[in-house]
Amino acid sequence: MESPTDPSRPSGSSSRSSTTLRLLKTPVNSISRASSLTPHPTGGSSVPPRPSTSTSQFSSTSSSRQRRHTSTTSGRKSRSASSIWGSDSHEIICAVSEARGVSPTVGLAFVNITTNEAVLSQICDSQFYVKTCHKIQMYDPSTILIINTACAPNTKSTLLSIIEEELRGTTIEPLDRKYWSENAGLDFIQSLAFREDLEAIKVAIKGNFYATCCFAAAIKYIELSCRVSIVSHSLRVRYQPSEDTMMIDISTIHSLELIQNLQNAKSKDCLFGLLNETLTPMGSRMLRSNILQPSCQVDNPLMLRYDAVDELTVKEDMFFEIRKALKGFVDVEKLLTMLVIVPHQSFIHTAVQTINNILGVKAFITAIPSLYEALGTARTDLLSRIREICRPELTQPVADLIAAAINEDVTAMKSPLDMRNQRTYAVKSGVHGLLDVARQTYKEATEDVHRHLEELSRDHDISPVLKFDSYRQYWIRLRQSDFEDRDVPDILINRVRKNAWIECQTLALVQLNHRITDSHNEAIMLSDKVMQELLDAIRVHVPGLFRACESIALLDMIAAFGQCATTREYVRPEIGNSLALKGARHPICERANPERFVPNDVFANDQHRFQIITGCNMSGKSTYIRMISLLQVMAQIGCFVPAQYAAFPIIQQLFVRMSTDDSIEANMSTFSLEMREMAFILGNINERSLTIIDELGRGTSTRDGLAIALAISEALIQSNSLVWFATHFQQLTKVLGSRPGVLNLHLATETHDVDDGNLKMTMLYKITSGPVQKENYGLNLARAIGFPERFIEVAEDVSMSLAKTIDEKKQSSQSRKLLRRRKLILNLHDTLLQLRESDMDDAALGSYLKRLQDEFVARMDEIERGGQTDREEIIEIPDDEDESSE
Repeated sequence: MESPTDPSRPSGSSSRSSTTLRLLKTPVNSISRASSLTPHPTGGSSVPPRPSTSTSQFSSTSSSRQRRHTSTTSGRKSRSASSIWGSDSHEIICAVSEARGVSPTVGLAFVNITTNEAVLSQICDSQFYVKTCHKIQMYDPSTILIINTACAPNTKSTLLSIIEEELRGTTIEPLDRKYWSENAGLDFIQSLAFREDLEAIKVAIKGNFYATCCFAAAIKYIELSCRVSIVSHSLRVRYQPSEDTMMIDISTIHSLELIQNLQNAKSKDCLFGLLNETLTPMGSRMLRSNILQPSCQVDNPLMLRYDAVDELTVKEDMFFEIRKALKGFVDVEKLLTMLVIVPHQSFIHTAVQTINNILGVKAFITAIPSLYEALGTARTDLLSRIREICRPELTQPVADLIAAAINEDVTAMKSPLDMRNQRTYAVKSGVHGLLDVARQTYKEATEDVHRHLEELSRDHDISPVLKFDSYRQYWIRLRQSDFEDRDVPDILINRVRKNAWIECQTLALVQLNHRITDSHNEAIMLSDKVMQELLDAIRVHVPGLFRACESIALLDMIAAFGQCATTREYVRPEIGNSLALKGARHPICERANPERFVPNDVFANDQHRFQIITGCNMSGKSTYIRMISLLQVMAQIGCFVPAQYAAFPIIQQLFVRMSTDDSIEANMSTFSLEMREMAFILGNINERSLTIIDELGRGTSTRDGLAIALAISEALIQSNSLVWFATHFQQLTKVLGSRPGVLNLHLATETHDVDDGNLKMTMLYKITSGPVQKENYGLNLARAIGFPERFIEVAEDVSMSLAKTIDEKKQSSQSRKLLRRRKLILNLHDTLLQLRESDMDDAALGSYLKRLQDEFVARMDEIERGGQTDREEIIEIPDDEDESSE
């Protein structure tokens, strides 16, 4: 697709510098409201010069009124750290459109200009647009497009308000409604998508009106705002249903450390760092994308990936050959994108980049046959498909095109001088006559440099060393020790002293550098004509190259899973209706302490969906529940898991609440954040969710925290979600223990005295049935870690006093009195029923009833006074009375 050339800037538009769009690091002009768009033969359009300033859609006035941009950077960084493409270095345009209604339908289109991808999606969302915001957060776009009518102050849409609140730091641009056209979107798909994918894409987007309109808007925006063109049938377009992937919100991503360690951003102690054994940038990006959006489709891709990893772990020779072949690939995704994103104006640096791109494609084509051979013994469906896509006959036409124009021995270089020589001599001799002349001039000038150096050495009795860099071109290095007893010759200019060296040039050398640069630039520009013809021929085969690139990325990720499985003893999980783990291990903690980590068992089904985890401090509660969620993510990306046996259900939503940090930027305390996240969870949880809650309610008073934890627990039980709830509130285990589906567990601990009178606590880190039975384990832990004994004694006295007071209050409370009165009356009723059926004579019966009456009145008075008694409120017939009756 071709976009218009930069229209002439009208007079009086100097105030519009703030409206330029930051795409591809290139300043651009505004979009014309009155532009008439004429289709371009290659699928793009051309735009006439922009009319007067008053009609510009992005005028300074409308920009100040409609553009939404905040300067908060902290949220931006956190999102980019958790985005699908890792979008710190990616330019991503997102278009959003909605259908107003009770259950609004939202269309989304993401276009990544950096990697030449487009993702379309249509979501049936709630009134709070949770799924929409989550989807946008995952892709972290640099610009969000929305229909201009939704931005007007009097008709501002709820969706826009929520996006502004949730995605602070992202530029939001209003775009004229006329660009949101389904027909235009279908035309763009027809002209830009791979020919082989057209029919499948058309079937996928059929009926998804809003997603198609968003795609049209995103492409129009790029077309009108960037001085670039997208070549026809070269854009990777795919439709992604929201129900095909697990939803993981940003808070959960950070809490579980899926992508980044919370303490050290550069540390590899996160799930991505653990599994990232990939050898190519494409494989690393695919792994990142899969961790943030695990698949919910069992047969394809999960089972296919399990089979492929299984085969790689069995066939060691094939596995090592694949890993060896993968080392030969660079970032092919970005390389191929550079071939299809074409600038409108050609400069010397673009010509240089074109030659580098051609050589990169050559290296890519050369590396594919070795990967094809490495997959020769593959038998599983997934590996066989990858091998089929990498067949040499599919890439041979591109290899032949390159071989016809490029010298066979030219390869990618790293040193500046080698790179310049490589670019100069990349095209074969005889292809272009003037190019050969420019090369001859370049060669002669280079030889003159070496002759000049020999003359300097002979005439001035020095030992110059010729050096080269991109800034100074050729320069000379001399030892300072050679000039201790004499002056530096005046012929040497631009002298710089660095340690034991003198770096300098001569006037003749500077002139030769200019001569070489001119001949080099001429050779590059003449080579560029040949390269452009070669690129035009290669672009026909770009769809096949992109498919090969995606297959290599997938293979790299699968091989990384195989590397983890073989070196860390992971097992293949099963997919079913229950979650069952035997000997499961926390993948990150295990790597840090492989010898000390204690495996644990996990089981959950419909009868045990809500599990309360109690235990002493530092007993491993948080590690245990984190392990469950991490292993669920690993299983749903197709990776083996650290366990002796593993079975998982398919989870569509993962919620984790365990952070205790406050948010200074949002002016929210720890408890406020906790309640906001729990409100989000309760509003979106269902029976296909997995929820992990750690220490809910500890950010406020004990009474309020317990009440909130109990209320939320009741709601979570009713949701039928799989829930693991770690808490120190012992009352929860008593109140909820009898509820259907609730299971009490605790992490075992041993406490015993040592010889010197001190207390020693041993954490067993083993999950055990029932609630924790130990009392005052917080004080015991404080004593075990060496807290001063005098403080411990005071704390124990206070604890015992509080416990006694609470027990007395329970005994004297009205509810306690009522319970005891009822129990006493019920026992009296039972006793009277027994006496009615007895064979006692009237005298004995009267005597017993008199004693029974006195005992009942005495106990009732004791209850009313609030007194305590060790006797049960049970009235029994004494043995001596039975004997007297006989």
